[in-house]
Amino acid sequence: MYKICLLITAFLSIITINGCSKKNHPSASNTKPSAADSIAATKIVKKRPVVTTVPKVITVNDKVAKRSVDGRYYYDLNGRRYWRNNKDGKYYLFNRSMFDDEAFKAKGN
Repeated sequence: MYKICLLITAFLSIITINGCSKKNHPSASNTKPSAADSIAATKIVKKRPVVTTVPKVITVNDKVAKRSVDGRYYYDLNGRRYWRNNKDGKYYLFNRSMFDDEAFKAKGN
């Protein structure tokens, strides 16, 4: 009698454990999409910032250019400083090679 009760209990517990481990996934075809679902499904689009190119050489009238303490002309454009080349009269974007170049030094020096 005890053997039969143990077998029935073991059989029912195995069926219960096996039945609880299965998941039921209902199909979504029967439901209509709601407004909350469409809002969640939309992607957030990030706009790229506009990249502006910085010209390396500009032509500026000397009347609008400013004069530094040592007598050289410079012009500021969009947060960049351009220095006047005394040979061709154009304004070049600042770089370290201007320190040694004679064309960018003041005329009196």
